[in-house]
Amino acid sequence: MTTSNINRDFARVSVEHVQQAAQYQAAIFADVNGRRGAMHGRMAAVHPSMRLVGPAFTVDVRPGDNLMIHAAIALAQPGDVLVIDGKGDMTAALMGALMINACKVRKLAGVVVDGAVRDCDELRELGFPVFAIGTNPNGPTKNVAGRIGASVSCAGVTVNPGDLVIGDIDGVVALEREHVATLLPLAAKKVADEAKRMDQIRRGDTSASWLEGALRTAGVLAEGERL
Repeated sequence: MTTSNINRDFARVSVEHVQQAAQYQAAIFADVNGRRGAMHGRMAAVHPSMRLVGPAFTVDVRPGDNLMIHAAIALAQPGDVLVIDGKGDMTAALMGALMINACKVRKLAGVVVDGAVRDCDELRELGFPVFAIGTNPNGPTKNVAGRIGASVSCAGVTVNPGDLVIGDIDGVVALEREHVATLLPLAAKKVADEAKRMDQIRRGDTSASWLEGALRTAGVLAEGERL
């Protein structure tokens, strides 16, 4: 069933790709995706140990109102990540312990909300991955229609339903579903290259082969001049 406000019929990033993506940090994907897809740094995990990966189940709400989030919890599939466009509003928490416990029981993969949450002590103990831009003890209203399964803006990044979402201690990255298959081998290569470079650094080779060329291009060093 599709109405003007609820779209539940969308393609998701494949389970295989989600499992492969779970090997990598959000920062790796931000790099191989051309420094695109990383949400604003205000988006952070309720506890640093929290990590999530899965397809986006998008929710668009009016500031301070969580009616559509309740509907989304009922409609989302196991493994989905709720990605909530709360318009960056911090005047009321959009979710708390009751709703997050429901998400865990429904076997969702996590929550990313461009808004506030509350009951953070309980959320830390629960361990279910929750990323938000802050906290507020105020409760929300439950009166205003929004949208489910539409393109949303979350902490400065456009997220489409079914896109891949990765979150860890560094923040949250969203990758367009159509590009994930291409980005996964690039992520594997990036990890291998960084491991090689880390080994060189630990053996005392801290020089960056590209640095002097970049400094000349920036006009810091003259041609032929060395650091």
